[in-house]
Amino acid sequence: MNYFPKLVNTTIGDNMDKSYWVDSTKSTNYPTLEKNITTDVCIIGGGLVSAITGYLLTKQGIKVTILEKNRVCMGVTAYSTAKLTSQHGLFYKYLESNFNFNFAKDYLDSNQEAISLAKKIIDDEHISCDFEPQDAYVFTTSKQEVEKIADEVKVVKSLGLEAEYLTKLPLPLENILAAIKFPNQAQFNARKFALALFDIIHKNNNEIYENSKVTDINYKNHMYNISANDYTVCAKHVVMATHYPIKNFPGFYFLKMYQDKSYIIAVDTKEDLFNGMFVSSWDPVTSFRTVPYGDTRLLLVVGSEHKTGATDVPVENSFKNLENYIKNIYPNSEVKYRWSTQDCVTLDKVPYIGEFSHLLPNLYVATGFKKWGMTTSFVSAKIISDKILGKTNPYEHIYNATRLAPIKNSKEFSNMLKQSTYSLLINKLSVPEASYSDINLGSGGIINYNGEKIGIYKDDSGNVFAVKPYCKHLGCELSWNNLEKTWDCPCHGSRYDYQGQIINEPTTKELDKIDLKE
Repeated sequence: MNYFPKLVNTTIGDNMDKSYWVDSTKSTNYPTLEKNITTDVCIIGGGLVSAITGYLLTKQGIKVTILEKNRVCMGVTAYSTAKLTSQHGLFYKYLESNFNFNFAKDYLDSNQEAISLAKKIIDDEHISCDFEPQDAYVFTTSKQEVEKIADEVKVVKSLGLEAEYLTKLPLPLENILAAIKFPNQAQFNARKFALALFDIIHKNNNEIYENSKVTDINYKNHMYNISANDYTVCAKHVVMATHYPIKNFPGFYFLKMYQDKSYIIAVDTKEDLFNGMFVSSWDPVTSFRTVPYGDTRLLLVVGSEHKTGATDVPVENSFKNLENYIKNIYPNSEVKYRWSTQDCVTLDKVPYIGEFSHLLPNLYVATGFKKWGMTTSFVSAKIISDKILGKTNPYEHIYNATRLAPIKNSKEFSNMLKQSTYSLLINKLSVPEASYSDINLGSGGIINYNGEKIGIYKDDSGNVFAVKPYCKHLGCELSWNNLEKTWDCPCHGSRYDYQGQIINEPTTKELDKIDLKE
């Protein structure tokens, strides 16, 4: 079913390809690691999980050091939708059916407690981050989805949350047939919140280092040595808060997850907007929420999702589809911001939180948030900080990162194996049909150049940037994303800019550059 009409012209503002969250917050300037240090806990990554975990630990007197490869809170947290909700789509019927009632209840309770933890931290520290209580809804316009909505309401009520079944919503869409309402959820500016926590962590004499990319993690004599910028951080505990784990073995997370992209536009509708956070039940999902913008509010619209590195979808239309969709609802609307995001999805749809591997004690991971990373970041920080502090967390069994349960999503697992085989073996042996002259200005692709397979991008001025088009994570052949001018890995979701510099993990190394001579 196609939910997007034909493309029309839209009015675009001055913040193309810029995140509203970045534009509405300050920049940071923490130092670069330039010495060897010893600490209690080293947290790798500078996003929301890092900020909350560091905050909870330092409040208990634990010495924390944070390493971020770029600037803190400029990764996934800065490109999210920032909803604090235990409503993760039509998910609880799935959990009850595929696991059991108690599993589903613990998942719900852990996320509800995460919302309460967020509110407590905001109140305790007097953090100004546009926190707003909101109800959350999943809705459908499809007759085939109505029964699913009704079933979800029954399950959620049985788990202890007063969910409601509705047939009318304040959302100005036609033909809404049914919806489930989660009361008393929330939304906020996650980047404002995280930056405030980093300030608190730093002011309490803990160390935060930016532009300090971790290149290795070694375990010896009950301690970890973390290498970054040719220096070493020595720590008893390590938290990989890197979105996707940057260490492959022995965790093998690249066999248990894939990455999925979505696109977001922030729109001035020129009209009064509704309260609430809304997400569709169908696939691909479309999501709505509002944000403050001076004396008015913008509408955030999320959709056009696809697997990272996909070559079988028209990626170049991802923003246009959303812009056109909203233009048909709000004809006078103006797009002020637009950006993309991506997240890891586990094969059983439940995040991995806790010990990275039984073979490496005191190494922790938080990943696979399935695009519900705001609430799950609080869940992760509480579980991991409790483990470091020697406390028992009642929910850690739900998210057990070392679990080896039967793969419930056998179809996606099969797709992952096929894609990896294709990108690692078959595609590498194929000969590209394109040649240098076939690549237009402002475009890129893989070409056959003097018998060698190379990836090139030609900017609008004719400058050429050439790389070896193989991911430095595990060697899969990359695909060219002409919308964002990036090289994307279809196997595990690593992304590079057109010069070969890292945008998204799990890769830790830049692409090999080629000096292309005409």
